[in-house]
Amino acid sequence: MFIDQDTLTILVVALAIDAAVGEPRWLWNRWPHPVVLIGRAIAWLDRTLNDDRLAEVSRKRRGVIAVVVLVAGALVLGTLVQGVLELLPFGWLLTAAVASTLIAQRSLYEHVLAVQKPLAAGDLAGARRAVSMIVGRDPDRLDASGVARAAIESTAENASDGVVAPVFWFAILGLPGLIAYKAINTADSMIGHRSARHLAFGWAAARLDDLANLLPARLSGALFALAAPVVGGRIGTAFAVMRRDAPRHRSPNAGWPEAAAAGALGIALAGPRVYASGPVDDAYLNAEGRRDPGAHDVARALRLFALTCALLGALCTLLAIIA
Repeated sequence: MFIDQDTLTILVVALAIDAAVGEPRWLWNRWPHPVVLIGRAIAWLDRTLNDDRLAEVSRKRRGVIAVVVLVAGALVLGTLVQGVLELLPFGWLLTAAVASTLIAQRSLYEHVLAVQKPLAAGDLAGARRAVSMIVGRDPDRLDASGVARAAIESTAENASDGVVAPVFWFAILGLPGLIAYKAINTADSMIGHRSARHLAFGWAAARLDDLANLLPARLSGALFALAAPVVGGRIGTAFAVMRRDAPRHRSPNAGWPEAAAAGALGIALAGPRVYASGPVDDAYLNAEGRRDPGAHDVARALRLFALTCALLGALCTLLAIIA
């Protein structure tokens, strides 16, 4: 696997831009965010190809076609955009700016902080409203500890999906890889669930998302484990919990960063919970940890996430120097 030095340098700049600027509302109030455009394309494919009158095998086949069209289109678009930007003055900086819009360091931090602040102030209703923006479970069924646990789990899982995986795929394939990954991940969130409408049609999207996140999820877990001392945890403990408990998660990937975060923070994550689609009875990650996290633990999770992002940036910088 060959990673280009210029690509890594652009990636380091993109991470810095995202950390400093995040999601500028003034821009996205005027123009649709790239993920919004991807979502519109997925919704169109869903309306056009997903006919619930067809047999399951036909709907699954159409779902495969939808994913192939989506990913091929993303790769072509990414190649064209990257090619045009490379011809412009300071094209490398423009490429970094575009890439930064598809990395979610600051956005994720701000969304979780929006949960932590009302939770710390004793405003459970406000914390529930904020957490409903980042998780799929029923917020009205969550007590203060449930809100905290949901926020921490979202921090860990989305660190992988929203930061490490986009960085990984940009490093490997440049802007085409980054856009293709975001298309795959967005398709999984929109049609990759087990509803009656999408169980067959979304099968390909869900399986491809699992594959695309296979290595990034494990890298995310390792980074969380290495960051453990910033929250008073132990690197060895976090790694041990991750190796033991990650396979217990219902997702083949989400368990790695979540288990590492649980071990680093000394709390139990996952376990029984209620989503909008109904209750789930999952195993705990780090079952021996505390089961009553609070606002203080959400703040600790944000520190853990911040150092994880810093370690990722340092890794990219080191690889650029070596390359």
